[in-house]
Amino acid sequence: MGQINLTELESMLYLLDDSDVRVVEHIEAQILDLGAAVIPLLDERWPQEANYQRQHKILSLIKIIQQQSLSTDLRLWSKTKEQDLLDGLLIINKLKDKTLTRQPIDNLLDKLKLDAWLEMHYDLTSFEKVKILNHIFFDVHDFKGDTESYHQSDNSFISSVLERKRGNPITLAIIYSLVAQRLNIPVFGVNLPQHFILGYVKDFDWPPLLRFNDPAASFNEHGGDILFYINPFNNGLIFNHDHIHKFLKQLNLEPKEEYFKTCSNSDILMRVLRNLEVAYAKENNASKVEQVKILLDVLLEKD
Repeated sequence: MGQINLTELESMLYLLDDSDVRVVEHIEAQILDLGAAVIPLLDERWPQEANYQRQHKILSLIKIIQQQSLSTDLRLWSKTKEQDLLDGLLIINKLKDKTLTRQPIDNLLDKLKLDAWLEMHYDLTSFEKVKILNHIFFDVHDFKGDTESYHQSDNSFISSVLERKRGNPITLAIIYSLVAQRLNIPVFGVNLPQHFILGYVKDFDWPPLLRFNDPAASFNEHGGDILFYINPFNNGLIFNHDHIHKFLKQLNLEPKEEYFKTCSNSDILMRVLRNLEVAYAKENNASKVEQVKILLDVLLEKD
Protein backbone atom coordinates (compact mmCIF):
# COMPACT_ATOMS: atom_id res chain seq x y z
CA MET A 1 0.00 0.00 0.00
CA GLY A 2 1.35 3.40 -0.96
CA GLN A 3 0.99 6.68 0.89
CA ILE A 4 -2.60 7.61 1.53
CA ASN A 5 -3.81 10.56 -0.52
CA LEU A 6 -5.90 12.72 1.82
CA THR A 7 -7.79 14.42 -1.01
CA GLU A 8 -8.75 11.05 -2.51
CA LEU A 9 -9.75 9.76 0.92
CA GLU A 10 -12.03 12.78 1.50
CA SER A 11 -13.65 12.16 -1.87
CA MET A 12 -14.23 8.50 -1.01
CA LEU A 13 -15.73 9.37 2.40
CA TYR A 14 -18.08 11.86 0.75
CA LEU A 15 -19.52 9.05 -1.39
CA LEU A 16 -20.33 6.78 1.58
CA ASP A 17 -23.95 7.98 1.56
CA ASP A 18 -24.39 7.69 -2.21
CA SER A 19 -27.81 6.47 -3.32
CA ASP A 20 -26.21 3.77 -5.47
CA VAL A 21 -25.42 0.78 -3.24
CA ARG A 22 -22.80 -0.48 -5.68
CA VAL A 23 -20.90 2.80 -5.41
CA VAL A 24 -20.93 2.62 -1.61
CA GLU A 25 -19.74 -1.01 -1.63
CA HIS A 26 -16.92 -0.13 -4.03
CA ILE A 27 -15.80 2.80 -1.85
CA GLU A 28 -15.93 0.69 1.31
CA ALA A 29 -13.78 -1.98 -0.35
CA GLN A 30 -11.23 0.66 -1.42
CA ILE A 31 -10.98 2.05 2.13
CA LEU A 32 -10.70 -1.43 3.65
CA ASP A 33 -7.83 -2.18 1.26
CA LEU A 34 -5.90 0.72 2.80
CA GLY A 35 -5.64 -1.34 6.01
CA ALA A 36 -4.63 -0.26 9.50
CA ALA A 37 -2.65 2.75 8.22
CA VAL A 38 -5.89 4.61 7.47
CA ILE A 39 -7.35 4.24 10.98
CA PRO A 40 -5.72 7.38 12.48
CA LEU A 41 -7.15 9.44 9.62
CA LEU A 42 -10.61 7.93 10.03
CA ASP A 43 -10.41 8.42 13.82
CA GLU A 44 -9.68 12.10 13.24
CA ARG A 45 -12.34 12.46 10.57
CA TRP A 46 -15.45 10.81 12.02
CA PRO A 47 -16.15 13.31 14.88
CA GLN A 48 -16.12 16.15 12.33
CA GLU A 49 -18.61 14.45 10.01
CA ALA A 50 -21.98 16.21 10.13
CA ASN A 51 -23.77 13.60 8.03
CA TYR A 52 -24.98 10.82 10.34
CA GLN A 53 -24.97 8.13 7.64
CA ARG A 54 -21.39 8.87 6.61
CA GLN A 55 -20.30 9.07 10.25
CA HIS A 56 -21.88 5.67 10.95
CA LYS A 57 -20.15 4.18 7.89
CA ILE A 58 -16.76 5.57 8.95
CA LEU A 59 -17.11 4.09 12.44
CA SER A 60 -18.12 0.76 10.95
CA LEU A 61 -15.07 0.79 8.66
CA ILE A 62 -12.77 1.55 11.61
CA LYS A 63 -14.16 -1.44 13.49
CA ILE A 64 -13.79 -3.79 10.50
CA ILE A 65 -10.20 -2.71 9.79
CA GLN A 66 -9.23 -3.08 13.45
CA GLN A 67 -10.68 -6.59 13.54
CA GLN A 68 -8.93 -7.56 10.32
CA SER A 69 -5.67 -6.22 11.70
CA LEU A 70 -6.03 -8.21 14.94
CA SER A 71 -6.88 -11.39 13.04
CA THR A 72 -3.88 -10.92 10.76
CA ASP A 73 -1.55 -10.30 13.71
CA LEU A 74 -2.82 -13.37 15.58
CA ARG A 75 -2.58 -15.55 12.48
CA LEU A 76 1.02 -14.46 11.96
CA TRP A 77 1.74 -15.11 15.66
CA SER A 78 0.34 -18.64 15.40
CA LYS A 79 2.68 -19.38 12.50
CA THR A 80 5.83 -18.22 14.30
CA LYS A 81 8.19 -20.83 15.69
CA GLU A 82 8.39 -19.27 19.16
CA GLN A 83 4.73 -18.30 19.68
CA ASP A 84 5.91 -15.85 22.32
CA LEU A 85 3.25 -15.79 25.02
CA LEU A 86 3.51 -12.10 25.84
CA ASP A 87 3.31 -11.12 22.17
CA GLY A 88 0.13 -13.15 21.85
CA LEU A 89 -1.40 -11.57 24.95
CA LEU A 90 -0.62 -8.09 23.64
CA ILE A 91 -2.56 -8.85 20.45
CA ILE A 92 -5.59 -9.82 22.54
CA ASN A 93 -5.06 -6.75 24.70
CA LYS A 94 -5.72 -4.55 21.65
CA LEU A 95 -9.40 -5.43 22.05
CA LYS A 96 -9.22 -3.10 25.05
CA ASP A 97 -6.43 -0.69 24.13
CA LYS A 98 -5.24 -0.61 20.53
CA THR A 99 -2.38 1.79 21.42
CA LEU A 100 -0.71 -0.49 23.98
CA THR A 101 2.93 -1.41 23.26
CA ARG A 102 5.11 -4.12 24.77
CA GLN A 103 7.60 -1.89 26.59
CA PRO A 104 5.45 -0.76 29.55
CA ILE A 105 4.33 -4.35 30.14
CA ASP A 106 7.94 -5.56 30.01
CA ASN A 107 8.88 -2.86 32.52
CA LEU A 108 6.25 -4.03 35.01
CA LEU A 109 7.24 -7.68 34.60
CA ASP A 110 10.91 -6.80 35.01
CA LYS A 111 10.13 -4.93 38.24
CA LEU A 112 8.54 -8.09 39.64
CA LYS A 113 11.51 -10.11 38.37
CA LEU A 114 14.05 -7.77 39.99
CA ASP A 115 12.28 -7.77 43.35
CA ALA A 116 12.25 -11.59 43.34
CA TRP A 117 15.84 -11.85 42.06
CA LEU A 118 17.11 -9.74 44.95
CA GLU A 119 15.76 -12.41 47.34
CA MET A 120 16.97 -15.40 45.33
CA HIS A 121 19.97 -17.68 45.84
CA TYR A 122 20.44 -20.32 43.21
CA ASP A 123 21.25 -23.06 45.69
CA LEU A 124 17.67 -22.84 46.91
CA THR A 125 15.29 -25.76 46.51
CA SER A 126 12.35 -25.51 44.11
CA PHE A 127 9.97 -25.02 47.05
CA GLU A 128 12.11 -22.23 48.48
CA LYS A 129 12.18 -20.44 45.12
CA VAL A 130 8.40 -20.62 44.84
CA LYS A 131 8.06 -19.41 48.42
CA ILE A 132 10.08 -16.30 47.49
CA LEU A 133 8.03 -15.79 44.33
CA ASN A 134 4.85 -16.07 46.37
CA HIS A 135 6.12 -13.52 48.89
CA ILE A 136 7.01 -10.98 46.18
CA PHE A 137 3.90 -11.58 44.11
CA PHE A 138 1.24 -11.76 46.81
CA ASP A 139 2.70 -10.03 49.89
CA VAL A 140 4.90 -7.29 48.44
CA HIS A 141 2.96 -6.48 45.24
CA ASP A 142 -0.45 -7.55 46.58
CA PHE A 143 -1.69 -9.54 43.58
CA LYS A 144 -4.96 -11.32 44.33
CA GLY A 145 -7.72 -13.25 42.65
CA ASP A 146 -10.66 -11.01 41.76
CA THR A 147 -13.43 -12.79 43.63
CA GLU A 148 -15.74 -9.75 43.74
CA SER A 149 -16.00 -9.22 39.97
CA TYR A 150 -14.64 -12.53 38.71
CA HIS A 151 -16.20 -12.40 35.24
CA GLN A 152 -15.45 -8.81 34.30
CA SER A 153 -13.58 -8.47 31.01
CA ASP A 154 -10.69 -6.50 32.56
CA ASN A 155 -9.58 -9.71 34.28
CA SER A 156 -8.60 -11.16 30.90
CA PHE A 157 -6.27 -8.33 29.83
CA ILE A 158 -2.67 -8.41 31.06
CA SER A 159 -2.43 -4.59 31.09
CA SER A 160 -5.46 -4.29 33.38
CA VAL A 161 -4.36 -7.08 35.72
CA LEU A 162 -0.88 -5.59 36.10
CA GLU A 163 -2.45 -2.20 36.85
CA ARG A 164 -5.22 -3.37 39.20
CA LYS A 165 -3.26 -6.33 40.63
CA ARG A 166 -6.48 -8.32 40.46
CA GLY A 167 -7.27 -11.01 37.94
CA ASN A 168 -8.77 -14.39 37.15
CA PRO A 169 -6.90 -17.71 37.50
CA ILE A 170 -5.33 -17.70 34.06
CA THR A 171 -4.11 -14.09 33.94
CA LEU A 172 -2.57 -14.33 37.41
CA ALA A 173 -0.95 -17.63 36.40
CA ILE A 174 0.38 -16.11 33.18
CA ILE A 175 2.00 -13.15 34.93
CA TYR A 176 3.42 -15.43 37.65
CA SER A 177 4.90 -17.81 35.05
CA LEU A 178 6.32 -15.00 32.90
CA VAL A 179 8.17 -13.62 35.92
CA ALA A 180 9.36 -17.10 36.94
CA GLN A 181 10.62 -17.85 33.44
CA ARG A 182 12.56 -14.57 33.39
CA LEU A 183 14.33 -15.89 36.48
CA ASN A 184 15.00 -19.28 34.77
CA ILE A 185 12.57 -20.95 37.16
CA PRO A 186 10.73 -23.66 35.16
CA VAL A 187 7.09 -22.81 35.89
CA PHE A 188 4.61 -23.44 33.07
CA GLY A 189 0.88 -23.38 32.41
CA VAL A 190 -1.34 -26.42 32.99
CA ASN A 191 -4.74 -26.36 31.30
CA LEU A 192 -6.83 -27.86 34.10
CA PRO A 193 -10.60 -27.69 33.44
CA GLN A 194 -12.38 -24.80 35.17
CA HIS A 195 -9.20 -23.63 36.87
CA PHE A 196 -5.93 -22.80 35.12
CA ILE A 197 -2.86 -23.64 37.23
CA LEU A 198 0.93 -23.89 36.95
CA GLY A 199 3.42 -26.75 37.11
CA TYR A 200 7.00 -26.67 38.35
CA VAL A 201 8.97 -28.86 35.93
CA LYS A 202 11.85 -30.98 37.24
CA ASP A 203 15.27 -30.95 35.54
CA PHE A 204 14.17 -28.65 32.75
CA ASP A 205 16.77 -28.07 30.03
CA TRP A 206 16.60 -24.28 29.58
CA PRO A 207 18.82 -23.61 26.53
CA PRO A 208 18.10 -22.07 24.09
CA LEU A 209 15.31 -20.31 26.02
CA LEU A 210 13.13 -19.93 22.95
CA ARG A 211 9.88 -21.84 23.33
CA PHE A 212 8.86 -21.43 26.92
CA ASN A 213 5.53 -23.21 27.17
CA ASP A 214 5.96 -25.62 24.27
CA PRO A 215 5.94 -29.28 25.37
CA ALA A 216 7.71 -30.27 22.14
CA ALA A 217 10.76 -28.20 23.02
CA SER A 218 12.25 -30.04 25.97
CA PHE A 219 9.54 -32.03 27.72
CA ASN A 220 9.09 -35.77 27.38
CA GLU A 221 5.87 -37.45 26.27
CA HIS A 222 4.34 -36.87 29.69
CA GLY A 223 4.79 -33.11 29.45
CA GLY A 224 7.82 -33.01 31.67
CA ASP A 225 8.36 -34.45 35.13
CA ILE A 226 6.27 -32.01 37.17
CA LEU A 227 7.40 -31.80 40.79
CA PHE A 228 4.32 -29.97 42.04
CA TYR A 229 1.57 -27.60 41.02
CA ILE A 230 0.94 -23.95 41.95
CA ASN A 231 -2.38 -22.11 42.20
CA PRO A 232 -1.75 -18.35 41.83
CA PHE A 233 -5.47 -17.61 42.28
CA ASN A 234 -5.11 -18.98 45.81
CA ASN A 235 -1.97 -17.04 46.83
CA GLY A 236 0.43 -19.55 45.28
CA LEU A 237 -0.90 -22.65 47.03
CA ILE A 238 1.30 -25.68 46.29
CA PHE A 239 -0.29 -29.09 45.71
CA ASN A 240 0.35 -32.43 43.97
CA HIS A 241 -1.11 -34.90 41.46
CA ASP A 242 -3.43 -36.45 44.04
CA HIS A 243 -5.14 -33.11 44.62
CA ILE A 244 -5.82 -32.79 40.89
CA HIS A 245 -7.35 -36.28 40.87
CA LYS A 246 -9.65 -35.27 43.73
CA PHE A 247 -10.56 -32.01 41.99
CA LEU A 248 -11.46 -33.83 38.77
CA LYS A 249 -13.49 -36.37 40.72
CA GLN A 250 -15.53 -33.55 42.27
CA LEU A 251 -16.26 -32.30 38.74
CA ASN A 252 -17.12 -35.85 37.57
CA LEU A 253 -14.42 -35.58 34.93
CA GLU A 254 -12.19 -38.37 33.62
CA PRO A 255 -8.55 -37.72 34.66
CA LYS A 256 -7.09 -37.24 31.17
CA GLU A 257 -3.31 -37.07 30.81
CA GLU A 258 -3.50 -33.54 29.35
CA TYR A 259 -4.91 -32.23 32.66
CA PHE A 260 -1.60 -33.04 34.38
CA LYS A 261 0.74 -31.79 31.63
CA THR A 262 2.08 -28.43 30.61
CA CYS A 263 0.21 -26.89 27.69
CA SER A 264 1.17 -24.78 24.67
CA ASN A 265 1.04 -21.00 24.45
CA SER A 266 -1.67 -21.36 21.80
CA ASP A 267 -3.75 -23.33 24.35
CA ILE A 268 -3.24 -20.52 26.84
CA LEU A 269 -4.43 -17.83 24.42
CA MET A 270 -7.50 -19.91 23.57
CA ARG A 271 -8.30 -20.21 27.26
CA VAL A 272 -7.92 -16.43 27.69
CA LEU A 273 -10.21 -15.78 24.72
CA ARG A 274 -12.86 -18.22 25.96
CA ASN A 275 -12.87 -16.48 29.34
CA LEU A 276 -13.16 -13.16 27.54
CA GLU A 277 -16.06 -14.44 25.45
CA VAL A 278 -17.96 -15.34 28.64
CA ALA A 279 -17.09 -11.99 30.24
CA TYR A 280 -18.33 -9.94 27.27
CA ALA A 281 -21.50 -12.03 27.10
CA LYS A 282 -22.21 -11.27 30.77
CA GLU A 283 -21.58 -7.59 30.01
CA ASN A 284 -24.06 -7.80 27.10
CA ASN A 285 -21.39 -6.63 24.68
CA ALA A 286 -22.41 -8.58 21.58
CA SER A 287 -20.00 -6.71 19.32
CA LYS A 288 -16.98 -7.71 21.43
CA VAL A 289 -18.23 -11.29 21.72
CA GLU A 290 -18.21 -11.51 17.94
CA GLN A 291 -14.67 -10.08 17.78
CA VAL A 292 -13.45 -12.65 20.29
CA LYS A 293 -15.07 -15.49 18.34
CA ILE A 294 -13.25 -14.38 15.19
CA LEU A 295 -9.91 -14.51 17.06
CA LEU A 296 -10.75 -17.96 18.45
CA ASP A 297 -11.43 -19.15 14.90
CA VAL A 298 -7.98 -17.92 13.89
CA LEU A 299 -6.31 -20.07 16.57
CA LEU A 300 -8.48 -23.03 15.65
CA GLU A 301 -7.56 -22.85 11.95
CA LYS A 302 -5.95 -26.01 10.61
CA ASP A 303 -2.85 -25.93 8.46
